[in-house]
Amino acid sequence: MNIGLIVAAGRGYRVGGPLPKQYLPLKGAPILRHTIQALTRHPEIDAVQVLIHPDDQALYDEATDGLEKLLAVRFGGKERQDSVRLGLEAIAVLKPDNVLIHDAVRPFIALETISAVLEVLGRGASAIVGVPLADTLKRVQDGVVAGTVSRAGLWRAQTPQGFRFQDIYKAHRHAVQTAPETDFTDDAMIAEHAGLRVEMVLGAEDNFKITTAADLLRAEAALAG
Repeated sequence: MNIGLIVAAGRGYRVGGPLPKQYLPLKGAPILRHTIQALTRHPEIDAVQVLIHPDDQALYDEATDGLEKLLAVRFGGKERQDSVRLGLEAIAVLKPDNVLIHDAVRPFIALETISAVLEVLGRGASAIVGVPLADTLKRVQDGVVAGTVSRAGLWRAQTPQGFRFQDIYKAHRHAVQTAPETDFTDDAMIAEHAGLRVEMVLGAEDNFKITTAADLLRAEAALAG
């Protein structure tokens, strides 16, 4: 069984307006609905678990009305890492083989990218999606360029990030026990901390995260095109 886990418990308002960004409308439907559908339309994704903020139940119910493959919604935690761990605990009873952890505001994940992640999982490794850096990188100190950083081998991480369920479940518990003060910025970092092999899957620039008003305009243009 392959389960998608979508983290939608954040309170991001940077896009503007009274709603958390995952519930903002995108071509007549909340961003979260588009994201859920991007996962559920893949034939090898058997179910999707969503983690939300306790204050967003009504928004979630409206956003997901009529959608299939959804497990009963669960509440997330204070930080993203907490939300993922709670989601893993919620689906543990289903004994899934794999879990694909995905951002709520990345609605343009392609079917072939999901397939590529699942292919890596089939070999027993973990997988994250990303794109190689194209820009020149500068190290800056007090507003002054102090040097140029080689971009060789550097990638921008995206989601979904896929794992064998038991591997990432144990890795999250290991992180809490061994590094409770560490700010783990994504699940791949938690996997790395546990010593798991993590392979990179080539993503796409279209798989961007909607965090600003400009991103939302870009998303609307993508759907219109």
